[in-house]
Order: sequence, then C-alpha cells, then structure tokens
Amino acid sequence: MRTMRIAFREKPYDLLAVVVLGLALIPFVAIEATGPVRIVLGLFFVLFLPGYALIATLFPGSKDIDWIERVALSLGLSIAVVPLLGLVLNYTPWGIRLESIITTVLMFTVGMCAVAYYRRMRLPVEERLSFAVNIQPIAWKEYAPLDKALTIVLVASVILTAGVFAYVMIVPHEGEKFTEFYILDKNGTAADYPTRLNVSEQGTVIVGVNNHESSTMNYTVRIVLVTVQFVYNVSTGRNDTIEIANLTLDSRSAFVGDGLDWKWFFNFTVSQLGDYKLRFLLYTNDQQSTPYRSLHLWIKVT
Repeated sequence: MRTMRIAFREKPYDLLAVVVLGLALIPFVAIEATGPVRIVLGLFFVLFLPGYALIATLFPGSKDIDWIERVALSLGLSIAVVPLLGLVLNYTPWGIRLESIITTVLMFTVGMCAVAYYRRMRLPVEERLSFAVNIQPIAWKEYAPLDKALTIVLVASVILTAGVFAYVMIVPHEGEKFTEFYILDKNGTAADYPTRLNVSEQGTVIVGVNNHESSTMNYTVRIVLVTVQFVYNVSTGRNDTIEIANLTLDSRSAFVGDGLDWKWFFNFTVSQLGDYKLRFLLYTNDQQSTPYRSLHLWIKVT
C-alpha cells in the first residue's frame, strides 16, 4: 500500500496557503455571495489566519513552540488582533465596514506572512518550522468485525453531522419579523431635532423605514400636526395634554424590499404660535385603520 506524505521544511508552504486562503475570500465578498463556503472562509479568515501569520513572524523556528501551542495561540491572537484593527479603522475615513475590515485584515495577514517568510528563510534549513504527516490507506481487510462495525458507525456519524451542519448553513431560517421606523434630525443624528421654532421657520427631519419583514412591504407614512394645550390637573398635580386640532401635512407610500431602507427629508413650517405634537404614523399593506408603528415630536413655536 502506498503512503501519502504531506510535509514542508525547506519551503514555507504554510505561509503560501495562508495568503491563498485569504485571497480566496475576496471574490465571495466582492460579489456579495452567501452560503456555507463564504461562512467557513470568513470564520477561518477572521479567527485563524491573522494570528497564524503573526505567530509565524514571532516564532519562525521549529523549536520555538510546538504545533498545539502554535494553533492555540493563532486562535487567541486572531481574536485579539482583529478588534484592534477595527478600532484603528474607526478613526479613519473608511470606518468599520465589511470592505474595509476585509482589506485591513488581509493586508495585515499578508504583511505578517512576508515578515515571517524573511525571518524563516534566514534560519538554517534544519531549524526552520516543519510539518510532516503520513496518510496511509485503510487496511480494511485486516480489521476485526467489531472494528469494522465501529468504523462504519463513526463514519456515518461524521457524515450525518456534516449533513446537519450543511443543512443549517444552506437552508434559510426565518428570524423575527419587524420594521424599524425612526426619525432623525437633518444631520442624520438623534441630537438636534427641531423642537423649538419661530413662526414660519422651516424645520427638517429625516423619516426612515427599514424593512425586516422577510418580504416586500407596502408602507404608508402619514404625518399629522396636532395642536395641543397643556392644562394643569389639580387632582394629579401635573399638566394634562389636550389635543385641540390636527392637520395632515403629508402622506407617502412606497414598496420596500426586505432588508432595504426607505427615507426622505421632510420639511415643514408652522404659521401660528403654540405647542404642537408632530405625529408620524406608519401603515402597512393598505391597512389604514390602525397604525403599525407611531412616533411623535414635541414642538414649541414662538
């Protein structure tokens, strides 16, 4: 029976494999592919490759640490390095996005591999990191009946586990269905809402809807300006809000695909002094009787 041998010492094939596996993820990110292949590559790319490249740089020789320590430290350092790279990205113009994270981690990994290659090749051949494993064909005929049965059970268990894992990864599972309904100030933040205006001064808010309903939704947003009056209640010792009148300022509808945003800048003015509640009502799929979501903004006009 022929024996297959996988080994390296003179040439750093492990560093070449790290670079190739890192580059293999790029097409899946570029075309926004989904599925188990991208998930496996992504986890391996984030949780192992950066740490392995760094460990290969720090310990280029075979006598520095054994392979068990090397693998364990690769996982630990990957978990430590990637968040630090993300923290650095947060203070750059690129920010923390998928593309910037992938590019930064890949550059770090390739850079560490280059340094590791330089350090390892400076060592004598007998001191370089090495790996060797012999793969022998199974001598099935020499197995006892009990060993054969146990082997079949073990192989079947591995295949079943792999099948279950593949099913979980490939078959989509519906998560919680919900819709994000929000308003922001004109700068896209939640810090400077137009809550105090002069008569006829323009106020601006951003109205946004984010669909997580697992299907395309027909949304309608109705914006109502409610005139209110605050009346002191002696029995409760606090002001009660009385709605005096209301006026619909705008109403818009749109079909929004699952996972997509719908937003617009809404400009408004109020021509009279007083206290107002700007009410935002969200309806879905032509159900106009009861709002699906509602928000409001208190406004004082002086």
